[in-house]
Amino acid sequence: MKIKFITTHLSAFVLGLFVTLGATFSTNNSYGQSQSAMNITANNSYKNADAELNTVYNKILKEYSGKTIFIKNIKTAQRLWVKLRDADLAARYPEKGKYGSAEAMCRASYVESLTRERIKVLQVWLDGIPEGDVCNGSVKFQ
Repeated sequence: MKIKFITTHLSAFVLGLFVTLGATFSTNNSYGQSQSAMNITANNSYKNADAELNTVYNKILKEYSGKTIFIKNIKTAQRLWVKLRDADLAARYPEKGKYGSAEAMCRASYVESLTRERIKVLQVWLDGIPEGDVCNGSVKFQ
């Protein structure tokens, strides 16, 4: 009787454990993927961030088109930011192909994070700064 009781409860526990683990693994996209698939996913995420950055940048150019000095300066700033991004990536991973099979994924993820930070910086020109901020510079008021 005791053995049947233990076997039944142990079976229920193991079944519950598998159900819980299965639910956990199915909600985390990184489990069960090949490194190649994770590389592709990371690269696509970076491409999406880059497209978003270009959209924000082009909206700024359009919205501020009448401010020629600003346009000249924001174009310079963006060109320099691209160089800084690339230099940061080169500093982080100075020897291409030397950081294992996850290197492509790591590179793409790092550049995506830098790109998302830049989007936040540029978005200020579209969103504006609250009225009364004396340090708004070229940024419009909300």
